[in-house]
Amino acid sequence: MPKYTSVQKDYARYRLNKSKEDLEAAKLLLDNGNYRIANNRAYYSIFHALRAMLVLDNFDSSKHSGVIAEFRRRYIKENIFPIEMSKMIGSAFTIRNASDYDDMFIASKDETIEQIDNAECVYGLIEGYIREAIDDSEKG
Repeated sequence: MPKYTSVQKDYARYRLNKSKEDLEAAKLLLDNGNYRIANNRAYYSIFHALRAMLVLDNFDSSKHSGVIAEFRRRYIKENIFPIEMSKMIGSAFTIRNASDYDDMFIASKDETIEQIDNAECVYGLIEGYIREAIDDSEKG
């Protein structure tokens, strides 16, 4: 495992924390029937988790599509994470865009539950990977 700088580790942990906060917010919004906003928070949970992962490679992008494409290239294409994760990311991106920008989009409860479940899965996989990578790099 490569050695990571303290800055990389701090950013990874910070972004994972943002991811977890957004996931928790999405669940609260779901419970209150705010499906459109819950979809937004579920997407941002995924987005911050991807950025947490990519900081370990010294990569960031000002565009969401750039972050997603790079994550897919480095981690999905290389079979580090399952192909299903790519579908979850794509679905979250599409639904978040519709929720935020399409005046006629109506978010359903079932669809929102699926998005939150997907965000929870992505967060869990990435959090586990980062925790292990950082622990291994600190061991030597």
